[in-house]
Amino acid sequence: MDKIEYVYTFGMDAETIDRRLEENEVGVLALADDSSAYAVPVGYHYDGASLYVRLATDGSSTKMAYVETTTDACFCLYSNGSSDESWSILVHGPLRKLTGSKRERFDAATLNESFHRLYVFDQDVEALEPEIWELEMESVTGRKRGE
Repeated sequence: MDKIEYVYTFGMDAETIDRRLEENEVGVLALADDSSAYAVPVGYHYDGASLYVRLATDGSSTKMAYVETTTDACFCLYSNGSSDESWSILVHGPLRKLTGSKRERFDAATLNESFHRLYVFDQDVEALEPEIWELEMESVTGRKRGE
């Protein structure tokens, strides 16, 4: 009889979680509206204390409709590369749109330096408005494959 194969995983320490968040540029942001979920890959920036996601809207974005209704968002970053290097990080918390001087900190040059290129699909680039949202890191967990 065939058996299901298992791999033990273990918690990641805070230093490893910070390093992984700093080394990568794209993760998956999960949003919700009542019983309906929506997950989308997003560019993000982690500065060692805060996690920022860059979203773009032309006024008719599904993700922006979900952002408005999400109370507690989940950000997932993972690698399933080689069998001994698989890991995942989950960050939970509310999203807050940056405005005023906090938003001005991310001008065009800083956006290009801090975030992965912005991918667009069938949209007028001139009509897109990038928005920066901070994910309050209320809960952060990391798991890695065991030795």
